Amino acid sequence: MLDAPPLADAPADGGPARHRPGVVPFPEEDVARYRAAGLWGTATLAQEFRAVADAHPDRPALVTATGTLTFADLDEQTDRIAHGLGRLGLRPGDPVVFQVTNRVETVLAWYAVLKAGAVPVCSLAFHRGHEISQITRQVGAVAHLVEAGTGSFDLVAFGREQAAGHPTLRILLTTGAPGGEPGGPGEPVAVETLGAGTDPALARAWVEEVQAGIDPDDVAVFQLSGGTTGVPKVIPRLHAEYWYNARAYAAEWRWDTSSRVAHLIPIIHNAGVVCGLHAPHSVGACLVLTTADLDQALPLMAAAGATDVLFGHGHFGAVDHPAFPAASAALRTVVLSGTKVPTALFETFERAGLWTGQLFGMGEGMFLTTSPGTSRRVRNHTVGTPLSPLDEVRILQPTSEEPVPAGAVGELATRGPYTIRGYFRAAEHNARAFTGDGFYRTGDLASVTELDGVPAVSIEGRIKDVINRGGEKVNAEEVELLLLQHPAVAAAAVVAMPDPRLGERACAYLVATGAPIGLEDVRRHLDGLGVAKFKWPERLEWVPELPKTLVGKLDKKRLREDITARLRAE
Repeated sequence: MLDAPPLADAPADGGPARHRPGVVPFPEEDVARYRAAGLWGTATLAQEFRAVADAHPDRPALVTATGTLTFADLDEQTDRIAHGLGRLGLRPGDPVVFQVTNRVETVLAWYAVLKAGAVPVCSLAFHRGHEISQITRQVGAVAHLVEAGTGSFDLVAFGREQAAGHPTLRILLTTGAPGGEPGGPGEPVAVETLGAGTDPALARAWVEEVQAGIDPDDVAVFQLSGGTTGVPKVIPRLHAEYWYNARAYAAEWRWDTSSRVAHLIPIIHNAGVVCGLHAPHSVGACLVLTTADLDQALPLMAAAGATDVLFGHGHFGAVDHPAFPAASAALRTVVLSGTKVPTALFETFERAGLWTGQLFGMGEGMFLTTSPGTSRRVRNHTVGTPLSPLDEVRILQPTSEEPVPAGAVGELATRGPYTIRGYFRAAEHNARAFTGDGFYRTGDLASVTELDGVPAVSIEGRIKDVINRGGEKVNAEEVELLLLQHPAVAAAAVVAMPDPRLGERACAYLVATGAPIGLEDVRRHLDGLGVAKFKWPERLEWVPELPKTLVGKLDKKRLREDITARLRAE
């Protein structure tokens, strides 16, 4: 056993994923098949990163507005921080909730937590008490990492509030706040200051000992679902399959050590971790990490010589920004994601000399892409083909496990080497969300069509009642139930209304108990309930009653048509 910090025992419910309570394992025969095919490795995420850093120590790993870190820099600094996390009492297997934005300290914290053997839980900086209090209890979070100085909302104070009376939260970490040893329960410690002065050889040896005790088939990361049934479900991602997901994505876009991959959307998100962080690092490429603000992002892309970029729906207009010509000088590939891509947008980017493809993905696993070489016809009419040769796709009748006829529209169901077999501690929900033989029912309506010799998937809509606001999924029923807690609201129906920037926003059709209230009153109500701001309705329509179908069910189709017509008229 090495010197301090000593390695603590694993949590009581620890052990490999196949033995951990609440995790649905991959069948042993599938694990053997994925390894035999060379897809799953036998190392943890931290060990995989260490191997890349050892191979490319002097190459740039991370560029932000504050400077550049090489792989050697990033590796050594995260060893030190990991050692410091161990001194704070963080144990292998302990869940750590991340609530931070795109900055260098976020990447340092990410790899350090993994190196300490803990499990990042990927929440969003704009989640609030309604979401965080339930997520932290479901996973048994031990630590909460928040960002200091975020402006209008004090995440550090929020972290203290969440820890008060919590059954498991005992460590509050920050990025960008005064650091040092904690002054008492609930006092924050700046993660970037941890382990200062620690001998690099000691820190590295400690990390290696921690990692030697972790099964590569154990849970590495908890992601969160889009929340189609209330508070987001927890998605357990395993070391071996999660790194494979990233390696396959890098290969799909032909990245190598010369690639500089720009990322603007939240990095602590499945697309951020897989596409922005792990994928470039898996091949020794550089992540150019910036914010969603194009005024900041595009100049950094230009200065860093970004070669590839993922744009979410909120950035589809980037090509019209005055800084885009300089930002795109070194660009080779633009990946578009978050919603159906208009044909004209492909043409706009490609007139600028940029290969433009798209990504359709989900935290549960499956990625569909139109990678370089895919015909324009396939890109215009589909979201492409599965990332892995061992991915499986079925199109099912929405109410059964029976497949639809070839070419027909049904529910997209998937299974494969990086798609989970069940949500964490959600047996009842898993019985509905997965087929008897382990296919994940996505809730998306899709069809498979052969175009130019390629059997590609097209997304035709969704079954789940979800608003896709710039890539973030808002569960309509969850918001409706929250609105009904206001005494002025007798009935509520939340529907998607089209939006040119974000794709969709939420509109609430409401029936009043008396006098209608204003949008600001509704927002104050939801804010008081601790609901994340991106879920708040952005328009109200007060009606005498909500429309019903012939069989007496709420007719949301009519409401969506109504708001679309209203917006068109306006």
